[in-house]
Amino acid sequence: MLMTYFIKTFGCQMNVSDSERVSSFLENSGFNLAGKIEEARVVILNTCGVRQMAEDRVFGLVRNLKKNNPKIKIVVTGCLANRKDIHRRMKSVDVFTEIKDIQNVIEKIGIQKFSDEKYDRDYLKIIPKYKNDFQAYVPIMTGCDNFCSYCVVPYARGREISRPAQEIISEIKELIAKGYKSVTLLGQNVNSYKDSSSKKEIGFPALLKKINSIPGKFWIHFVSSHPKDMDDEAIETITKLKKVCENVHLPIQAGDDEVLRRMNRRYTRKHYLGLIRKIKASFKKHKPGVPYSVTTDIIVGFPSETRKQFENSAEAIRKSKFDMVFFGQYSPRPGTVAWNMKDNVSIKEKERREKSLNEILKKTALANNKKYVGEKMEVLIEKEKDGFYYGKTRTLKNVRIPRTEPGLVGAIHKVKITKAHIWKLEGSLTKQKAI
Repeated sequence: MLMTYFIKTFGCQMNVSDSERVSSFLENSGFNLAGKIEEARVVILNTCGVRQMAEDRVFGLVRNLKKNNPKIKIVVTGCLANRKDIHRRMKSVDVFTEIKDIQNVIEKIGIQKFSDEKYDRDYLKIIPKYKNDFQAYVPIMTGCDNFCSYCVVPYARGREISRPAQEIISEIKELIAKGYKSVTLLGQNVNSYKDSSSKKEIGFPALLKKINSIPGKFWIHFVSSHPKDMDDEAIETITKLKKVCENVHLPIQAGDDEVLRRMNRRYTRKHYLGLIRKIKASFKKHKPGVPYSVTTDIIVGFPSETRKQFENSAEAIRKSKFDMVFFGQYSPRPGTVAWNMKDNVSIKEKERREKSLNEILKKTALANNKKYVGEKMEVLIEKEKDGFYYGKTRTLKNVRIPRTEPGLVGAIHKVKITKAHIWKLEGSLTKQKAI
């Protein structure tokens, strides 16, 4: 019988990267990728537990899959794998397993393993089946030690573990040798990266310098940073290195000190705003005239957040002039400290607050985007559709470009920006050759 699988991924870039490794493992074990989820013998659900909405989507998918095909084998991994309440709620799931134990999944579901190949217990050493052949996610660490009061990650993924620098560099060297144009370094808190396996401990700035020195033309992105660990050395390194792209994603989560304290974020509003000023000043110093972008995350409606505290967050967004903000309405997560706090901001009020912040963002995003008009920017072209190319600048701005010549998907090309919108730019191809 043909052994087929399908992976459905929910949530963050780390989950996407994990799924690429799971896919590689399964195919090396004799499985073939099914064209549709309904056609698979085994379905892997790589889950996100950050919000209730993502959790409900998994529950609905499990129910429908089993209803339509009772013989299908369903495996749940990712953030929901360890939740006992999820186990009780999703009794039709065949296996719950942590991502680090994914190598045991075939035996657990009672399907014979085709390959005798032995895998290292460290799943991060599995060579991924990358989503495409020009941009890749590269985890540099997993887990988290911060225990923000609202967050499930330390419970779902465990404590911080950093990969050896040499292992990371070897993976990236292979990618560049194959022609990859962009690598994104992943970690719940990349600023706390530490490789202690060598004589001299390697932190995040030192790792960036090593990756930057790899020969070849490619971009370096990274997510995510924690403000409490973003020091002067990191800012100097990030804004100075040529291959590190001009974008910093620095989650603020709230702009009020009391809310930040109850979130257990361990920094103040003043400290955060000071970091934003330092980052922007350092970009201007080391790359004068080169566009840069700063983005963030924010939670609206955290337990007992007053309107005054919310207004402090709004004012922080105005002052920071972000290029993009990823909003999240607070969602209680079982097992976290905030689970025991009263979720006393109504859904209607959360929606109102998010909408209000989004109106501020629209103004700053458009003002920032207008600065690109007339500039010739490098754009990594990611796809083509209906006569247009779509890609991103080094600052992660979305760009739409008329397709005036074929075969540019996966290439970095110079594009003249001709028009600015709130959420995207428009441009035209220049005569400069693709990189």
